[in-house]
Amino acid sequence: MYFTSPGPANTRAVMETAAAEAVKRGISTIVAASNTGQTVEILLEETRKAGYTGSLVCVSHVNGFVHDGENEMDDAVRRRLEEAGIRICTAAHALSGTERGISRKFQGAYPVEVIAHTLRMLGQGTKVCVEIAIMALDGGYTGYGRPLIAVGGSGRGADTAALISPGYSHSVFETRIHEILCKPNLF
Repeated sequence: MYFTSPGPANTRAVMETAAAEAVKRGISTIVAASNTGQTVEILLEETRKAGYTGSLVCVSHVNGFVHDGENEMDDAVRRRLEEAGIRICTAAHALSGTERGISRKFQGAYPVEVIAHTLRMLGQGTKVCVEIAIMALDGGYTGYGRPLIAVGGSGRGADTAALISPGYSHSVFETRIHEILCKPNLF
């Protein structure tokens, strides 16, 4: 499925697609990027409608992403999502993290950032899908060698879903993108 443009207007359709494909293919984990919790709340609605019984993982921004010492997700939202059975992964970004700090300090491009920029050639959401799949595996939120559906976006909301078997961050090139289920057309 291709969308005419990136952005949050695609969120509901992406979540419907992710839920339906997870049920159809027997995928045990769906991971979704969500900084405030709003996007993953829509995923929760759509997976319930589809009868999905697998694991839902929300991958949030790292603490201090916007403001030092703070997380963008409100504590009450975090508790509500956890009570609904959603596991929340808050960790260093697999495709930037420490390396971004080095490139800011020394003004250069480094290998992990090259990987991220290469994935962005398919769209920001594709890069996010790969990154959060790796982060979920690194954190033990999904099983090694098992495909999952990852949902990402271009800023707010979701506009991309992909079937991915992630590698750990220390073996990033073992990651396999099996299929892109939906994404914005980049024309």
